[in-house]
Amino acid sequence: MDRLQSMRVFQRVIDEGGFAAAARAMDMSPAGVTRLVGDLEQHLGVRLIQRSTRRLALTEAGEAYLQRVRSILHEVEDAEAAATASTRELQGTLRILATQVLATYFLAPSVACWRERYPKVGLELAVDPFPLTRVDEFDVIFMAVENGFDASVVARPLVSTESIVCASPAYVQRAGMPLEPDDLQRHDYLKFPWREGSGQGLRHLRLKPLEEGGAAVEVDMPVVLQSASFDVIFRAALDGAGVAMLPRQLVAPQLSSGALVHLLPEWILGRYTTYAVLPTRKLIPARTRAFLDFLTETVAGQSHSGARPRTP
Repeated sequence: MDRLQSMRVFQRVIDEGGFAAAARAMDMSPAGVTRLVGDLEQHLGVRLIQRSTRRLALTEAGEAYLQRVRSILHEVEDAEAAATASTRELQGTLRILATQVLATYFLAPSVACWRERYPKVGLELAVDPFPLTRVDEFDVIFMAVENGFDASVVARPLVSTESIVCASPAYVQRAGMPLEPDDLQRHDYLKFPWREGSGQGLRHLRLKPLEEGGAAVEVDMPVVLQSASFDVIFRAALDGAGVAMLPRQLVAPQLSSGALVHLLPEWILGRYTTYAVLPTRKLIPARTRAFLDFLTETVAGQSHSGARPRTP
């Protein structure tokens, strides 16, 4: 039995959601995929996958084994990449996880330029609103965290921005211009859960002075819309549904064109830094390092101040 190939097939069955889908992805026969997984289970003496006519699910042993398999296969890929990096053009697939905001507005606009530079390195981009718990499943994850956040992860800071108070001109004309934070109590809040566990429908909003050192102000706002989809909040703000806290860098074009108005310019929700977080592996594959260098070059000259993970 080719144990390494059986591991690859087992992982692909789970990632693709079925034996037939894995067979298509790996250009194998469904019978061959089934046989390899069966051989692996027989070798281990334990059932890894519960099969049914509708779906398959990992057993408890399968969950634990999959986590180790991912780590082993990553190490094999890293070793191969390191051994061949100096003798051939970068190639393969880079598995990326990012929040929806970063995937849409930070990574997607860079894909065309990346493809021109590294045409043989494909990008597989998954989206998760809170990706930190899945670091070891991907080559790199991208997330924005509030300054002061400290986690025991290996990370590279890329760019920093501020979350500012915004609304459309039509909304301001209808509801009035807030002159101080307490005025927001009479305004409609379009809430995006910037941090995990922020709670459904919470009215609480904590604004900080733009100039550091001042006291924060807490305001209760009626939440008229809450969504984990940033696009939903962004679109609703543009259409005049209420007040939203939006990244200054992202909405700069709308502020310049007048599609959005910057409210309370002396106050911010917080400062956020975008990080590239790496799995806890000693070797960084050449294609991963090239992608990080590419993004660093893309955002060159922007602030890197913020949270304090370890920098590779």
